[in-house]
Amino acid sequence: MSKELMEQNIRKAGEAVEKNKERIRKGEMRQRYHFMAPAGWLNDPNGLIYFKGNYHFFYQHNPYSGFWDCMHWGHAISKDLIHWEDLPVALAPSEEYDDYQLGGCFSGSAIEHEGKLYLVYTGVMNTPAGIEQTQCLAYSEDGIHFEKYAGNPVLRAPEGVLKDQFRDPRIWKHENRFYMVCAASFHGRGQAFLYRSADLFHWSFQSILSENRGEWGRMWECPDFFPLGEKYVLTCSPIGVGDHTSICQVGKFDYKTGIFDCESVREMDWGFEYYAPQSFLAPDGRRITTAWANQWQWMPLFKDWGPAYKEGWCGFFNLPREVSFTKDGRISFRPIRELEQLRENPMHVKTLTVSDQREAVQAGDGVSFEMKFAIDLEKTTAGCLELELRSGKGKKTMIEFDLEKGELRVDRTQADGWSVGVSRSSLFLGGKKELDVHIYSDQSSLEIFTDQYTNNQSNNIFAGNDQNGVFFISRSGETVITDLETYGMKQA
Repeated sequence: MSKELMEQNIRKAGEAVEKNKERIRKGEMRQRYHFMAPAGWLNDPNGLIYFKGNYHFFYQHNPYSGFWDCMHWGHAISKDLIHWEDLPVALAPSEEYDDYQLGGCFSGSAIEHEGKLYLVYTGVMNTPAGIEQTQCLAYSEDGIHFEKYAGNPVLRAPEGVLKDQFRDPRIWKHENRFYMVCAASFHGRGQAFLYRSADLFHWSFQSILSENRGEWGRMWECPDFFPLGEKYVLTCSPIGVGDHTSICQVGKFDYKTGIFDCESVREMDWGFEYYAPQSFLAPDGRRITTAWANQWQWMPLFKDWGPAYKEGWCGFFNLPREVSFTKDGRISFRPIRELEQLRENPMHVKTLTVSDQREAVQAGDGVSFEMKFAIDLEKTTAGCLELELRSGKGKKTMIEFDLEKGELRVDRTQADGWSVGVSRSSLFLGGKKELDVHIYSDQSSLEIFTDQYTNNQSNNIFAGNDQNGVFFISRSGETVITDLETYGMKQA
Protein backbone atom coordinates (compact mmCIF):
# COMPACT_ATOMS: atom_id res chain seq x y z
CA MET A 1 0.00 0.00 0.00
CA SER A 2 1.29 3.46 -0.89
CA LYS A 3 0.35 6.07 1.68
CA GLU A 4 2.75 8.47 -0.05
CA LEU A 5 1.00 8.05 -3.40
CA MET A 6 -2.41 8.86 -1.93
CA GLU A 7 -1.00 11.94 -0.23
CA GLN A 8 0.62 12.98 -3.51
CA ASN A 9 -2.66 12.52 -5.39
CA ILE A 10 -4.56 14.47 -2.75
CA ARG A 11 -2.09 17.35 -3.13
CA LYS A 12 -2.50 17.30 -6.91
CA ALA A 13 -6.29 17.34 -6.54
CA GLY A 14 -6.06 20.27 -4.13
CA GLU A 15 -3.84 22.22 -6.50
CA ALA A 16 -6.34 21.72 -9.34
CA VAL A 17 -9.25 22.91 -7.18
CA GLU A 18 -7.29 25.90 -5.90
CA LYS A 19 -6.31 26.89 -9.43
CA ASN A 20 -9.89 26.92 -10.72
CA LYS A 21 -12.18 27.71 -7.78
CA GLU A 22 -12.17 31.52 -8.04
CA ARG A 23 -13.07 31.45 -11.72
CA ILE A 24 -15.74 28.80 -11.11
CA ARG A 25 -17.15 30.66 -8.11
CA LYS A 26 -18.21 33.43 -10.52
CA GLY A 27 -20.18 31.07 -12.75
CA GLU A 28 -23.67 32.30 -13.60
CA MET A 29 -25.29 28.97 -12.81
CA ARG A 30 -23.68 28.47 -9.37
CA GLN A 31 -26.21 27.81 -6.62
CA ARG A 32 -26.58 30.35 -3.83
CA TYR A 33 -27.52 28.15 -0.87
CA HIS A 34 -27.29 24.52 -2.00
CA PHE A 35 -24.22 22.43 -1.16
CA MET A 36 -21.64 22.31 -3.99
CA ALA A 37 -18.02 21.40 -4.55
CA PRO A 38 -15.70 24.42 -4.95
CA ALA A 39 -14.72 23.18 -8.44
CA GLY A 40 -15.10 20.19 -10.72
CA TRP A 41 -17.61 17.37 -10.71
CA LEU A 42 -19.81 16.24 -7.79
CA ASN A 43 -22.22 13.34 -7.58
CA ASP A 44 -23.32 10.94 -4.80
CA PRO A 45 -23.36 12.03 -1.14
CA ASN A 46 -20.89 9.86 0.78
CA GLY A 47 -20.01 9.37 4.43
CA LEU A 48 -22.56 11.81 5.87
CA ILE A 49 -21.96 11.95 9.62
CA TYR A 50 -21.76 14.18 12.69
CA PHE A 51 -18.26 13.72 14.12
CA LYS A 52 -16.39 15.67 16.82
CA GLY A 53 -18.63 18.73 16.72
CA ASN A 54 -19.04 19.04 12.95
CA TYR A 55 -21.29 17.75 10.23
CA HIS A 56 -19.14 16.03 7.59
CA PHE A 57 -20.27 15.79 3.98
CA PHE A 58 -18.15 13.69 1.66
CA TYR A 59 -19.04 13.32 -2.00
CA GLN A 60 -18.05 11.67 -5.25
CA HIS A 61 -15.68 14.14 -6.88
CA ASN A 62 -13.58 14.75 -9.95
CA PRO A 63 -11.41 17.72 -8.96
CA TYR A 64 -9.99 18.15 -12.46
CA SER A 65 -13.12 18.66 -14.59
CA GLY A 66 -16.85 19.27 -14.62
CA PHE A 67 -17.17 15.82 -16.21
CA TRP A 68 -17.41 12.42 -14.50
CA ASP A 69 -14.06 10.61 -14.34
CA CYS A 70 -11.74 8.87 -11.87
CA MET A 71 -13.51 9.29 -8.54
CA HIS A 72 -12.10 10.94 -5.41
CA TRP A 73 -13.91 11.77 -2.17
CA GLY A 74 -14.44 15.50 -1.73
CA HIS A 75 -14.97 16.76 1.82
CA ALA A 76 -16.53 19.69 3.70
CA ILE A 77 -17.63 20.42 7.26
CA SER A 78 -20.34 22.58 8.81
CA LYS A 79 -21.76 23.58 12.18
CA ASP A 80 -25.28 24.19 10.88
CA LEU A 81 -25.72 22.27 7.58
CA ILE A 82 -25.98 25.63 5.77
CA HIS A 83 -22.53 27.21 5.82
CA TRP A 84 -19.74 24.91 4.67
CA GLU A 85 -15.95 24.91 4.92
CA ASP A 86 -14.20 23.03 2.13
CA LEU A 87 -11.46 20.64 3.27
CA PRO A 88 -8.80 18.75 1.32
CA VAL A 89 -9.88 15.71 -0.69
CA ALA A 90 -10.29 12.83 1.76
CA LEU A 91 -9.68 9.86 -0.54
CA ALA A 92 -7.81 9.66 -3.82
CA PRO A 93 -7.14 6.62 -6.02
CA SER A 94 -3.73 5.17 -5.13
CA GLU A 95 -3.92 1.37 -4.79
CA GLU A 96 -4.31 -1.53 -7.15
CA TYR A 97 -7.87 -2.04 -5.91
CA ASP A 98 -9.01 1.57 -6.56
CA ASP A 99 -6.81 3.02 -9.30
CA TYR A 100 -8.89 2.40 -12.44
CA GLN A 101 -9.30 5.64 -14.43
CA LEU A 102 -13.01 4.91 -15.00
CA GLY A 103 -13.43 3.90 -11.38
CA GLY A 104 -11.41 5.00 -8.38
CA CYS A 105 -12.91 5.51 -4.93
CA PHE A 106 -16.62 4.97 -5.48
CA SER A 107 -19.48 5.68 -3.06
CA GLY A 108 -19.74 4.57 0.55
CA SER A 109 -20.51 5.67 4.07
CA ALA A 110 -18.95 6.54 7.45
CA ILE A 111 -19.04 5.37 11.03
CA GLU A 112 -17.40 6.48 14.28
CA HIS A 113 -15.71 3.73 16.30
CA GLU A 114 -13.44 4.11 19.33
CA GLY A 115 -12.87 7.78 18.60
CA LYS A 116 -11.86 7.25 14.97
CA LEU A 117 -13.79 8.03 11.82
CA TYR A 118 -13.97 5.08 9.43
CA LEU A 119 -14.92 5.39 5.78
CA VAL A 120 -16.11 2.32 3.92
CA TYR A 121 -16.10 2.70 0.15
CA THR A 122 -16.06 0.78 -3.12
CA GLY A 123 -12.69 0.47 -4.79
CA VAL A 124 -12.82 -0.06 -8.56
CA MET A 125 -9.98 -1.74 -10.46
CA ASN A 126 -9.47 -3.10 -13.95
CA THR A 127 -8.14 -6.67 -13.98
CA PRO A 128 -7.36 -9.04 -16.87
CA ALA A 129 -10.71 -10.65 -16.12
CA GLY A 130 -12.55 -7.32 -16.25
CA ILE A 131 -13.66 -4.56 -13.90
CA GLU A 132 -13.97 -5.51 -10.25
CA GLN A 133 -15.65 -3.60 -7.44
CA THR A 134 -14.67 -4.39 -3.84
CA GLN A 135 -15.44 -2.86 -0.44
CA CYS A 136 -12.58 -1.09 1.32
CA LEU A 137 -11.84 0.80 4.55
CA ALA A 138 -10.01 4.00 5.46
CA TYR A 139 -9.72 5.61 8.88
CA SER A 140 -8.79 8.89 10.55
CA GLU A 141 -8.06 10.23 14.03
CA ASP A 142 -9.04 13.81 13.20
CA GLY A 143 -11.72 13.26 10.54
CA ILE A 144 -9.61 15.07 7.92
CA HIS A 145 -6.53 12.99 7.11
CA PHE A 146 -7.29 9.39 6.16
CA GLU A 147 -5.24 6.24 5.81
CA LYS A 148 -6.37 3.22 3.84
CA TYR A 149 -6.50 -0.10 5.69
CA ALA A 150 -3.56 -2.35 4.82
CA GLY A 151 -5.85 -5.38 4.55
CA ASN A 152 -8.12 -3.92 1.84
CA PRO A 153 -10.34 -5.01 0.27
CA VAL A 154 -12.40 -6.28 3.19
CA LEU A 155 -15.23 -7.68 1.03
CA ARG A 156 -15.53 -9.02 -2.51
CA ALA A 157 -18.57 -9.89 -4.60
CA PRO A 158 -20.15 -13.25 -3.68
CA GLU A 159 -20.44 -16.03 -6.20
CA GLY A 160 -23.09 -15.37 -8.83
CA VAL A 161 -22.91 -11.58 -8.53
CA LEU A 162 -21.17 -9.72 -11.34
CA LYS A 163 -17.88 -8.34 -10.03
CA ASP A 164 -18.56 -4.96 -11.62
CA GLN A 165 -22.02 -4.74 -10.03
CA PHE A 166 -21.26 -4.87 -6.29
CA ARG A 167 -20.90 -1.47 -4.65
CA ASP A 168 -22.02 1.42 -2.43
CA PRO A 169 -21.61 0.00 1.11
CA ARG A 170 -23.79 1.51 3.84
CA ILE A 171 -22.53 0.77 7.35
CA TRP A 172 -24.04 1.07 10.83
CA LYS A 173 -23.74 -0.48 14.29
CA HIS A 174 -26.42 -2.23 16.33
CA GLU A 175 -25.59 -3.40 19.83
CA ASN A 176 -22.20 -5.13 19.54
CA ARG A 177 -22.14 -5.78 15.81
CA PHE A 178 -21.51 -3.83 12.65
CA TYR A 179 -23.81 -4.21 9.66
CA MET A 180 -23.35 -3.30 6.02
CA VAL A 181 -25.76 -3.32 3.11
CA CYS A 182 -24.34 -3.38 -0.44
CA ALA A 183 -25.92 -2.89 -3.83
CA ALA A 184 -25.71 -5.87 -6.17
CA SER A 185 -27.09 -7.10 -9.47
CA PHE A 186 -27.96 -10.78 -9.52
CA HIS A 187 -29.23 -12.27 -12.79
CA GLY A 188 -30.08 -8.75 -13.97
CA ARG A 189 -32.16 -7.85 -10.92
CA GLY A 190 -31.39 -5.31 -8.22
CA GLN A 191 -30.69 -6.62 -4.73
CA ALA A 192 -29.49 -5.34 -1.37
CA PHE A 193 -27.10 -7.77 0.37
CA LEU A 194 -26.69 -7.64 4.16
CA TYR A 195 -23.38 -8.41 5.90
CA ARG A 196 -22.28 -8.31 9.54
CA SER A 197 -19.01 -8.06 11.43
CA ALA A 198 -17.67 -8.03 14.96
CA ASP A 199 -14.68 -5.80 14.17
CA LEU A 200 -15.25 -3.82 10.92
CA PHE A 201 -12.55 -5.83 9.11
CA HIS A 202 -13.99 -9.33 8.74
CA TRP A 203 -17.43 -9.63 7.17
CA SER A 204 -19.85 -12.50 6.68
CA PHE A 205 -22.99 -12.67 4.56
CA GLN A 206 -26.24 -12.64 6.55
CA SER A 207 -29.12 -12.28 4.12
CA ILE A 208 -30.62 -10.73 1.02
CA LEU A 209 -32.16 -7.74 2.76
CA SER A 210 -34.46 -6.99 -0.15
CA GLU A 211 -34.63 -7.82 -3.85
CA ASN A 212 -36.31 -6.86 -7.06
CA ARG A 213 -38.69 -9.44 -8.50
CA GLY A 214 -38.83 -7.73 -11.87
CA GLU A 215 -40.57 -4.44 -11.10
CA TRP A 216 -37.72 -2.23 -9.84
CA GLY A 217 -34.81 -2.47 -12.26
CA ARG A 218 -31.52 -4.28 -12.70
CA MET A 219 -29.41 -2.52 -10.03
CA TRP A 220 -30.19 -0.74 -6.73
CA GLU A 221 -27.52 1.92 -6.39
CA CYS A 222 -26.59 3.55 -3.10
CA PRO A 223 -28.81 1.62 -0.67
CA ASP A 224 -29.45 3.23 2.70
CA PHE A 225 -31.06 1.45 5.67
CA PHE A 226 -32.15 3.06 8.93
CA PRO A 227 -34.71 2.87 11.76
CA LEU A 228 -37.54 5.39 11.84
CA GLY A 229 -39.88 5.13 14.81
CA GLU A 230 -40.89 1.49 15.08
CA LYS A 231 -40.18 0.83 11.41
CA TYR A 232 -37.12 0.48 9.18
CA VAL A 233 -36.60 2.26 5.87
CA LEU A 234 -34.61 1.01 2.88
CA THR A 235 -33.88 3.59 0.18
CA CYS A 236 -32.07 3.15 -3.13
CA SER A 237 -31.83 4.48 -6.67
CA PRO A 238 -32.88 1.82 -9.18
CA ILE A 239 -31.32 1.57 -12.64
CA GLY A 240 -33.54 0.56 -15.51
CA VAL A 241 -36.94 1.94 -14.52
CA GLY A 242 -37.06 5.22 -16.42
CA ASP A 243 -37.87 8.34 -14.44
CA HIS A 244 -37.89 6.59 -11.06
CA THR A 245 -34.80 8.11 -9.43
CA SER A 246 -35.12 7.14 -5.74
CA ILE A 247 -37.50 4.84 -3.90
CA CYS A 248 -38.07 3.99 -0.26
CA GLN A 249 -39.36 0.76 1.21
CA VAL A 250 -40.90 0.84 4.69
CA GLY A 251 -41.33 -2.22 6.88
CA LYS A 252 -40.10 -4.24 9.84
CA PHE A 253 -36.63 -5.71 10.38
CA ASP A 254 -35.39 -8.66 12.43
CA TYR A 255 -31.69 -8.48 13.34
CA LYS A 256 -31.59 -12.15 14.29
CA THR A 257 -32.56 -13.40 10.82
CA GLY A 258 -31.64 -10.37 8.73
CA ILE A 259 -35.14 -10.36 7.24
CA PHE A 260 -36.70 -7.06 6.18
CA ASP A 261 -40.47 -7.36 5.80
CA CYS A 262 -41.39 -4.63 3.33
CA GLU A 263 -44.89 -3.21 3.84
CA SER A 264 -44.90 -0.37 1.32
CA VAL A 265 -42.83 1.09 -1.54
CA ARG A 266 -43.01 4.65 -2.81
CA GLU A 267 -41.07 7.43 -4.49
CA MET A 268 -38.93 9.70 -2.34
CA ASP A 269 -39.16 12.44 -4.96
CA TRP A 270 -41.04 12.54 -8.26
CA GLY A 271 -38.77 15.05 -9.98
CA PHE A 272 -36.01 14.32 -12.46
CA GLU A 273 -33.10 15.28 -10.18
CA TYR A 274 -33.02 13.37 -6.91
CA TYR A 275 -30.55 10.48 -6.85
CA ALA A 276 -28.41 8.41 -4.46
CA PRO A 277 -29.90 9.73 -1.19
CA GLN A 278 -27.98 9.05 2.01
CA SER A 279 -29.12 9.80 5.55
CA PHE A 280 -27.45 10.50 8.89
CA LEU A 281 -28.40 11.22 12.49
CA ALA A 282 -28.20 14.79 13.77
CA PRO A 283 -27.15 15.24 17.41
CA ASP A 284 -30.76 16.05 18.34
CA GLY A 285 -31.99 12.71 16.98
CA ARG A 286 -33.38 13.88 13.65
CA ARG A 287 -32.91 11.55 10.69
CA ILE A 288 -31.76 13.80 7.85
CA THR A 289 -31.22 12.82 4.23
CA THR A 290 -29.82 14.52 1.16
CA ALA A 291 -29.23 13.45 -2.43
CA TRP A 292 -27.41 14.28 -5.64
CA ALA A 293 -29.47 16.82 -7.58
CA ASN A 294 -28.85 15.10 -10.89
CA GLN A 295 -29.31 11.61 -12.27
CA TRP A 296 -27.76 9.43 -14.92
CA GLN A 297 -30.73 8.92 -17.27
CA TRP A 298 -30.46 12.18 -19.20
CA MET A 299 -26.80 13.03 -18.94
CA PRO A 300 -25.34 10.74 -21.64
CA LEU A 301 -27.76 12.27 -24.14
CA PHE A 302 -25.82 15.51 -24.13
CA LYS A 303 -22.20 15.94 -25.10
CA ASP A 304 -21.63 18.94 -22.85
CA TRP A 305 -23.46 17.64 -19.73
CA GLY A 306 -25.24 20.92 -19.25
CA PRO A 307 -24.67 24.65 -18.73
CA ALA A 308 -22.83 24.11 -15.42
CA TYR A 309 -20.27 21.90 -17.14
CA LYS A 310 -19.32 24.81 -19.40
CA GLU A 311 -18.42 26.78 -16.26
CA GLY A 312 -16.04 24.05 -15.02
CA TRP A 313 -18.31 22.37 -12.50
CA CYS A 314 -21.32 20.07 -12.39
CA GLY A 315 -23.53 18.81 -9.59
CA PHE A 316 -24.86 19.84 -6.19
CA PHE A 317 -26.90 18.33 -3.36
CA ASN A 318 -30.64 18.69 -2.88
CA LEU A 319 -31.70 20.49 0.27
CA PRO A 320 -31.27 18.34 3.41
CA ARG A 321 -34.63 16.93 4.51
CA GLU A 322 -35.83 15.58 7.82
CA VAL A 323 -37.39 12.13 7.47
CA SER A 324 -40.46 11.39 9.60
CA PHE A 325 -43.94 9.92 9.51
CA THR A 326 -47.13 11.95 9.23
CA LYS A 327 -49.95 11.40 11.70
CA ASP A 328 -51.59 9.01 9.24
CA GLY A 329 -48.39 6.98 8.85
CA ARG A 330 -47.01 8.25 5.53
CA ILE A 331 -43.29 8.89 5.19
CA SER A 332 -42.42 12.54 4.65
CA PHE A 333 -39.33 14.56 3.74
CA ARG A 334 -39.39 18.10 5.16
CA PRO A 335 -36.61 20.64 4.42
CA ILE A 336 -34.55 21.17 7.57
CA ARG A 337 -35.47 24.07 9.84
CA GLU A 338 -31.91 25.45 9.66
CA LEU A 339 -32.81 26.92 6.26
CA GLU A 340 -34.94 29.54 8.02
CA GLN A 341 -31.77 31.45 8.98
CA LEU A 342 -31.34 32.37 5.31
CA ARG A 343 -34.69 34.14 5.07
CA GLU A 344 -34.88 37.85 4.33
CA ASN A 345 -37.44 40.37 3.03
CA PRO A 346 -40.55 38.49 4.18
CA MET A 347 -43.93 39.05 2.56
CA HIS A 348 -47.25 37.68 3.83
CA VAL A 349 -50.73 37.72 2.29
CA LYS A 350 -53.56 36.20 4.33
CA THR A 351 -55.90 35.50 1.40
CA LEU A 352 -55.42 35.82 -2.36
CA THR A 353 -58.11 35.01 -4.92
CA VAL A 354 -56.62 34.19 -8.34
CA SER A 355 -58.53 34.39 -11.63
CA ASP A 356 -57.46 33.77 -15.21
CA GLN A 357 -55.51 37.04 -15.19
CA ARG A 358 -51.81 36.64 -14.33
CA GLU A 359 -51.28 37.63 -10.70
CA ALA A 360 -47.73 38.80 -10.02
CA VAL A 361 -46.17 37.86 -6.68
CA GLN A 362 -43.06 39.30 -5.04
CA ALA A 363 -40.71 36.54 -3.85
CA GLY A 364 -37.24 37.78 -2.97
CA ASP A 365 -35.44 38.67 -6.18
CA GLY A 366 -37.45 36.07 -8.10
CA VAL A 367 -34.40 33.82 -8.38
CA SER A 368 -33.39 32.77 -4.88
CA PHE A 369 -36.49 32.51 -2.72
CA GLU A 370 -38.79 30.44 -0.52
CA MET A 371 -42.57 30.34 -0.95
CA LYS A 372 -45.30 28.75 1.18
CA PHE A 373 -49.07 28.76 0.72
CA ALA A 374 -52.19 26.63 0.86
CA ILE A 375 -54.94 26.09 -1.70
CA ASP A 376 -58.37 26.30 -0.07
CA LEU A 377 -60.05 23.32 -1.74
CA GLU A 378 -63.48 24.12 -0.30
CA LYS A 379 -63.66 27.65 -1.74
CA THR A 380 -61.72 27.03 -4.95
CA THR A 381 -63.77 26.53 -8.13
CA ALA A 382 -60.84 26.26 -10.57
CA GLY A 383 -59.85 23.11 -12.34
CA CYS A 384 -56.16 24.00 -12.30
CA LEU A 385 -53.81 26.48 -10.63
CA GLU A 386 -50.70 27.41 -12.60
CA LEU A 387 -47.63 28.85 -10.93
CA GLU A 388 -45.22 30.40 -13.41
CA LEU A 389 -41.67 30.65 -12.00
CA ARG A 390 -38.35 31.96 -13.31
CA SER A 391 -40.29 33.78 -16.00
CA GLY A 392 -38.73 36.26 -18.40
CA LYS A 393 -37.14 36.72 -21.82
CA GLY A 394 -39.76 34.39 -23.33
CA LYS A 395 -38.85 31.53 -20.95
CA LYS A 396 -40.56 30.06 -17.89
CA THR A 397 -41.02 26.97 -15.73
CA MET A 398 -44.66 26.05 -15.13
CA ILE A 399 -45.97 24.26 -12.05
CA GLU A 400 -49.51 22.99 -12.56
CA PHE A 401 -51.71 21.94 -9.65
CA ASP A 402 -54.37 20.09 -11.64
CA LEU A 403 -57.21 19.84 -9.13
CA GLU A 404 -59.58 18.28 -11.63
CA LYS A 405 -57.29 15.41 -12.64
CA GLY A 406 -55.48 15.13 -9.30
CA GLU A 407 -51.99 15.68 -10.67
CA LEU A 408 -48.97 17.88 -9.97
CA ARG A 409 -46.87 18.68 -13.04
CA VAL A 410 -43.61 20.58 -13.39
CA ASP A 411 -42.99 21.59 -17.01
CA ARG A 412 -39.48 22.82 -17.78
CA THR A 413 -39.63 22.50 -21.57
CA GLN A 414 -39.56 26.32 -21.85
CA ALA A 415 -37.28 26.88 -18.86
CA ASP A 416 -33.93 27.72 -20.38
CA GLY A 417 -33.53 26.46 -23.94
CA TRP A 418 -31.74 23.36 -22.70
CA SER A 419 -33.75 21.44 -20.08
CA VAL A 420 -36.43 18.99 -21.15
CA GLY A 421 -39.26 17.01 -19.62
CA VAL A 422 -42.45 17.28 -17.57
CA SER A 423 -42.32 15.56 -14.16
CA ARG A 424 -45.60 14.30 -12.72
CA SER A 425 -47.04 13.00 -9.47
CA SER A 426 -50.53 12.21 -8.21
CA LEU A 427 -52.40 14.59 -5.93
CA PHE A 428 -54.78 12.71 -3.69
CA LEU A 429 -57.31 15.35 -2.66
CA GLY A 430 -60.19 13.22 -1.41
CA GLY A 431 -61.57 14.53 1.88
CA LYS A 432 -58.96 17.31 2.15
CA LYS A 433 -59.90 20.90 2.95
CA GLU A 434 -56.63 22.35 1.71
CA LEU A 435 -53.44 21.47 -0.12
CA ASP A 436 -50.23 22.77 1.44
CA VAL A 437 -47.38 23.85 -0.85
CA HIS A 438 -43.76 24.73 -0.05
CA ILE A 439 -41.23 25.77 -2.73
CA TYR A 440 -37.53 26.57 -2.75
CA SER A 441 -36.00 28.27 -5.77
CA ASP A 442 -32.25 28.64 -6.23
CA GLN A 443 -30.14 29.77 -9.17
CA SER A 444 -30.36 26.41 -10.97
CA SER A 445 -33.09 24.41 -9.25
CA LEU A 446 -36.66 24.22 -8.03
CA GLU A 447 -37.81 21.96 -5.19
CA ILE A 448 -41.57 21.64 -4.66
CA PHE A 449 -43.13 20.00 -1.58
CA THR A 450 -46.86 19.29 -1.17
CA ASP A 451 -49.28 17.30 0.97
CA GLN A 452 -47.34 17.41 4.26
CA TYR A 453 -44.04 16.82 2.43
CA THR A 454 -45.09 13.41 1.14
CA ASN A 455 -45.34 14.49 -2.51
CA ASN A 456 -42.18 16.23 -3.69
CA GLN A 457 -40.52 17.13 -6.98
CA SER A 458 -36.94 18.32 -7.53
CA ASN A 459 -35.92 19.63 -10.93
CA ASN A 460 -32.91 21.51 -12.21
CA ILE A 461 -33.32 24.48 -14.52
CA PHE A 462 -30.59 26.76 -15.81
CA ALA A 463 -32.24 30.16 -15.94
CA GLY A 464 -30.52 33.55 -15.93
CA ASN A 465 -31.10 36.32 -13.39
CA ASP A 466 -33.34 38.16 -15.86
CA GLN A 467 -35.82 35.28 -15.50
CA ASN A 468 -37.26 36.41 -12.20
CA GLY A 469 -41.00 36.74 -12.70
CA VAL A 470 -43.43 34.88 -10.40
CA PHE A 471 -47.10 34.62 -11.42
CA PHE A 472 -50.28 32.77 -10.45
CA ILE A 473 -52.93 31.94 -13.08
CA SER A 474 -56.20 30.12 -12.38
CA ARG A 475 -57.91 28.02 -15.07
CA SER A 476 -61.63 27.22 -15.34
CA GLY A 477 -62.61 29.12 -12.23
CA GLU A 478 -61.07 30.90 -9.26
CA THR A 479 -58.42 29.62 -6.85
CA VAL A 480 -58.40 30.79 -3.24
CA ILE A 481 -54.89 30.87 -1.78
CA THR A 482 -54.37 31.31 1.96
CA ASP A 483 -51.37 32.18 4.13
CA LEU A 484 -49.05 33.06 1.27
CA GLU A 485 -45.53 33.63 2.59
CA THR A 486 -42.46 34.47 0.52
CA TYR A 487 -38.86 35.14 1.54
CA GLY A 488 -35.69 36.05 -0.24
CA MET A 489 -32.86 33.61 0.48
CA LYS A 490 -29.44 34.94 1.43
CA GLN A 491 -26.23 33.55 0.00
CA ALA A 492 -25.03 30.71 2.22
